[in-house]
Amino acid sequence: MTMATTSLPHSTATNRIVHGLGLMVLAMLLAPLIDVFSKLATQTASPAMITAGRFLFQALFMLPFVMANSGWRGLSWRQSKYHAIRAVLITLSMICFVATLAVMPVADAVAIFFVEPIILTVLASIFLKETIGWRRYLACVVGFIGAMIVIRPSFQEVGFITLLPIVTAFCVAVFALMTRALSQKEDPWTMQFQMSLWGLPICAVVLFVGNFAGFAPLTPSLPDSLTIAWMAGVGFAAALSGILAVFAYREAPASVLAPMQYLEIVSATLSGWLVFGDFPNAVKWLGISIIIGSGLFIIWRERRAASRPVTETEKITATVEP
Repeated sequence: MTMATTSLPHSTATNRIVHGLGLMVLAMLLAPLIDVFSKLATQTASPAMITAGRFLFQALFMLPFVMANSGWRGLSWRQSKYHAIRAVLITLSMICFVATLAVMPVADAVAIFFVEPIILTVLASIFLKETIGWRRYLACVVGFIGAMIVIRPSFQEVGFITLLPIVTAFCVAVFALMTRALSQKEDPWTMQFQMSLWGLPICAVVLFVGNFAGFAPLTPSLPDSLTIAWMAGVGFAAALSGILAVFAYREAPASVLAPMQYLEIVSATLSGWLVFGDFPNAVKWLGISIIIGSGLFIIWRERRAASRPVTETEKITATVEP
């Protein structure tokens, strides 16, 4: 294949990047609706019930896209155990996050969650053997300090539950590592759909155990019509924002889109203020700014490292390694 067939004209490539940025901005503006609908549903449903509702409605909303894209034949079950693990991680992460939303403002919880890129950077250096310089490690430490600034006032009010978004961030970081590996072999549509299918029986087990143990955050309940509508909103927002993000990554490089993810903190703050009347104070804004700054610095360093020339030693190593 010649270079002429693989390269795009500059104007076309620019248009695709702009299109991708627009899709990612829209996805980030819609993503906080997952948290808003979840918080509304916590008035009458447990976090485990809301999580089960998310998987159910997300699968229903994604089913037409899966059928139109590849149909049932496109579903590969060879990697099912990994999709099941991904579903466990997302189930745990969402239960923890929804439990936090029940007692914390949306903006605070989302801001704390955004230590996830920092955790992902550390995990990538450990498990994927990615080279991480001292500057990025320092940015990770600074980011955690920012998270602690946001957590501290809420911790005094509601206690250890304010740490649950960090558990969510850790689960999502591991989920991202697995997704990064699986996406090289499988279609992203079917990956998300299969994760939702696995999430339903996992949530059923969690609800059964929660009911048996009498643990309120995991107990099942018969939701009323309004709660069902909120849970449908959670599933729809999750499916739509996910689909928009998939198309965004098809149009533009991940390194270009990554900074746009921090728009979610802004849109979450606006959504929380409009719906619940919550607005971060000056101290929390300081912590949020530190988290955003450290995350953007990590993204900038990764882009710079990715763009550096490959040395002759690295070329030889890449040739020798299988």
